[in-house]
Amino acid sequence: MNAEFFEAIEDIEKEKGISRNYMYDKIRQAMLTAFRRDNPECEDNVEVILDEDKKRIEMNVMKTVVDEVADPSHEINLEAAKKYSRRAKLGDLVPIPVETKKFGRIAAQSAKQVIIQGIREAERGLVYEEFTSKEHEILTGVVSHIEPRNGAVSIRISSNSEYTEAMLSPNECIKGENLSEGDRVKVYVVEVRNSTRGPQVIISRTHPGLVKRLFELEVPEIFDGTVEIKSIAREAGSRTKMAVWSADPNVDAIGSCVGPRGGRVAAIVSELGGEKIDIVNYSENPEEYIAAALSPSEVVSVTMLEDGKSCRVIVPDSQLSLAIGKEGQNARLAAKLTGFKIDIKPESEA
Repeated sequence: MNAEFFEAIEDIEKEKGISRNYMYDKIRQAMLTAFRRDNPECEDNVEVILDEDKKRIEMNVMKTVVDEVADPSHEINLEAAKKYSRRAKLGDLVPIPVETKKFGRIAAQSAKQVIIQGIREAERGLVYEEFTSKEHEILTGVVSHIEPRNGAVSIRISSNSEYTEAMLSPNECIKGENLSEGDRVKVYVVEVRNSTRGPQVIISRTHPGLVKRLFELEVPEIFDGTVEIKSIAREAGSRTKMAVWSADPNVDAIGSCVGPRGGRVAAIVSELGGEKIDIVNYSENPEEYIAAALSPSEVVSVTMLEDGKSCRVIVPDSQLSLAIGKEGQNARLAAKLTGFKIDIKPESEA
């Protein structure tokens, strides 16, 4: 039985990645809990030995050899001690073996619960560590369930050998996107929290970070740092504006992101369910940057205002509606991308 026990611990270590020393500590704790439940008078004089080499488990109550026994839970007379150790003499500590078969049913059940709880805690710890290392990264998951009442999507995500269920709330779903059970979907890991129920992975499909990571996966120049993403403004499911820049004058930052025949950006648009993506050149010059951010509209002039946080933009009369965009979206995203308040005026009014 003892040999099988050690083999089982070894299997748990291999399958679940839980350290055997961690398990040994939990088993010692469980056995001590079980023994003390039936023997509350024994506190600090009980030891549990798990010997891997000899494949044996022992539990002993350590008792002091005395002439007259005043406290049976801690003391033993010399004659009785000789049964356990022939060399026993007064004042010695003698280990008295405990037969674990004699544990009460309730005590044994509580020991079992301590071991099970220990395995669960270790598994949660491994999952938490693995997914914490994936914060602000993209993971691929499989839709396992869709809540019919509110549209929340339960997604089984994996990282290396660890799996967990994460909830994609309705607010984090791309507007108009229809997911079905079994669909494979990329999600952005916003945060990992350690709650009483175990690790809670917060995921999103609407976060601007998802667009950034998708471009890093699709565009080698972004991945290796030749092209840098300076800013992203996104209204998920509708439109994204992204400002890019390259320190190498021989590299076309926008062209790198678009790819041959638009293949790179098309792959990302497809992943995002047809969301439009405007890619513009970043500039240290605010006027140039703001004019580029209002693309695809033409811009006549950009005038920075005294507060340093606002500007007035003049556009051709024919371009006014394009500059503002449907329901003000183009101007709103340009303002979010650049960090400036933008007041757009037609050329005739200016």
